[in-house]
Amino acid sequence: MKKEKILFITSMLIFGSMGLFVRNINLPSSVIALVRGAIGSLFIFGASKVLKQKISWKAIRPNLLLLLLSGAAIGFNWIFLFQAYKYTTISNATITYYFAPVFVMFLSPFILKEKLSIVKIGCILAAVLGMFMISGIGGVEGRNHLIGIGYALMAATLYASAILINKFMKGMSGLETTIVQIGTASIVLFPYVLLTQRVGTISVDSKSLIFLIMLGIIHTGLGYLIYFTSFRNLSAQTISVFSYIDPISAILMSGIFLGEKMTAFQLCGGVLILGATFFSELYDRRRVDKRQASIAGNE
Repeated sequence: MKKEKILFITSMLIFGSMGLFVRNINLPSSVIALVRGAIGSLFIFGASKVLKQKISWKAIRPNLLLLLLSGAAIGFNWIFLFQAYKYTTISNATITYYFAPVFVMFLSPFILKEKLSIVKIGCILAAVLGMFMISGIGGVEGRNHLIGIGYALMAATLYASAILINKFMKGMSGLETTIVQIGTASIVLFPYVLLTQRVGTISVDSKSLIFLIMLGIIHTGLGYLIYFTSFRNLSAQTISVFSYIDPISAILMSGIFLGEKMTAFQLCGGVLILGATFFSELYDRRRVDKRQASIAGNE
């Protein structure tokens, strides 16, 4: 297996284990998100200096407003996702979070002026059905579970917003985008935490502190660094397929380490959501390949 594939799989496993770490941090979600962003952005910036990967501030400047907007979306997306972990299972929160590509599909015709094909409509409908199944319609789930699903959907909406904003950025590498976005997330969350939390009364035990530092270094700094290091040398199809290691590993880890289980009904819903997003990405990839082949044939 290529070195890049091993690195990409490693990054997906790191992201997939994030919920386990968040569950062990006894702090408000906004504080966790703030510290995560601060530690992560400092780690990536330091690593870029060590690896001698130059950051083009000239490229960043014209995209600054978009970076600020997407950074804010990412910061609040973390807060809602961490809240989701507190109210529902990691499996359900993670799969619901993967509804983000469905929001992108739905909004693309209005924002990016892309046509919504019959295949895409079918994928959206399948994912919506899966969402109802995950939420417990037809099954039995408590109020807290539904609140958790709601938080995860809000996180997915914000992440979809960041994806759409990123499509308007030009001339920037993934590393540059990530450093500024994560740093911006911390800057935006800092006044939010001051306004919504009694900072002076917040105390952190040693266990939470260790997991919080690990979340910032491993699941943010190291995870994103490995992701972008491997990203450049892999095909779009490989990235699309391997990206699903993240939610699948999250489901397996939550079952093994936390004893969380999904009902057969919810499992089918998860398959519908992940299957719909995967099929949509595969459809896009094939359409691009056909277009490129047609252009090459006409040359």
